[in-house]
This record gives sequence, structure tokens and C-alpha cells, in this order.
Amino acid sequence: MVPYNDIEATAAAVAEYGEGLAAILVEPVAGNMGVVPPAPGFLEALRLLCDACGALLVFDEVITGFRVARGGAQERFGVVPDLTILGKIVGGGLPAAAFGGRADLMERLAPVGDVYQAGTLSGNPLATAAGVSVLRRLRDATVYEELERRGARLEAGLEPFGTVQRVGAMLTLFCQHDPVRSYDDAARSDTERYGALFRHALERGVYLAPSPSRPAARA
Repeated sequence: MVPYNDIEATAAAVAEYGEGLAAILVEPVAGNMGVVPPAPGFLEALRLLCDACGALLVFDEVITGFRVARGGAQERFGVVPDLTILGKIVGGGLPAAAFGGRADLMERLAPVGDVYQAGTLSGNPLATAAGVSVLRRLRDATVYEELERRGARLEAGLEPFGTVQRVGAMLTLFCQHDPVRSYDDAARSDTERYGALFRHALERGVYLAPSPSRPAARA
């Protein structure tokens, strides 16, 4: 494990494992420590490092998928991974998950290939129907225009309370003044102040995430 947005640490890890490295797995926009966008060139560097050593670049788009763009963070930032992981968003919020990637990799899966993959809820009709409905709705570009408008309005309203970091419909308020680029930066936030703001908003019918370690706004 290496720090997010640290290209040098990632390059050192790749150099250590060389061609024995199977994959680099990353949230293209960090969400599980609060919204931390990729630094300029970070995702591009991961793509180049994977290409150089033969490892797969895997994007965890469980949070970013369909939220920051219909094609996820890879569409928004123009970096294409080898595999993509998606969670319940692909089922319109119902229990579902999916992954996909390059044709030559997906052909390794049974019944065509030699890698067995299955799940209890695989192909669940209800979740699949809900997911198809959501994807059809997201063909309308005005959906993302409205998400950007609302996200920008919320961002402007929260700015007096600290550092607001937003990518599309993902947003986090960090109660500190400096930008957050890594987990160590996020850990320095004033969680007591955030908690006070959360309770203040909750008493007035405004429901925010109870912790700055998760995005306060989502599609």
C-alpha cells in the first residue's frame, strides 16, 4: 500500500516488484477518506507504470461510477484502466456489483475461459432491471448538468467552514484550511468541528454524511 497521489512511492513499489506485480488497484477519485481528487498527472503516471511492468490498472469505481460522469472517473479524467469495479450504483442502488475490462481479460472468465466467477445475486432480475433503467436515464446530459449546478451551490455554501473538495456529485467538507491530497492530510481535519456542524444541520432537517471520511454529496 502506498499513499494516494504519491507518484514517487508508487514508482518505487513498482520497481521493487517489477514484472511480479499483478495489478495496481486505486480509487480514481478517493472517496473512502473523503473526496480527494487525483493530483494532475497521477492517474496518467499509474497508467504508464502499469504499461511498463505489465501489471493491470484496476479502477475501483464503486463510488465514482456514474456519479462524476456517465462513464465514471475514467471518462472524466481520460485515463482508461484495464479493469473496472462497480458496486450497487450499477443496480440503481439495489444489491448488485459488476466488473469489466479489456476483452482479452474478460475472455479468461468461465464459461469461455479457465477462471471461474460466480455470485449469489449474479444476474438478479430486479437489480438488473433497476440498473438498466438508471443507465437509460443517465443518457440525458442535463442530469449531469443539474448535478454540477447543485454540487457547486452546496460547495459555495460550505466554503466558510473549511476546505471543500468536490468532483461532480461527490463532495466533502474538511474542517481545515489546507488542501487534502492524502490520507495523512485528511486525518488532520477537525472532526469535532465537523461533528458540531453535522448536528446543527441535522436539527434543521439537512442530512449530511456523519463523518468527513465519506463524501457528503452523491448522485
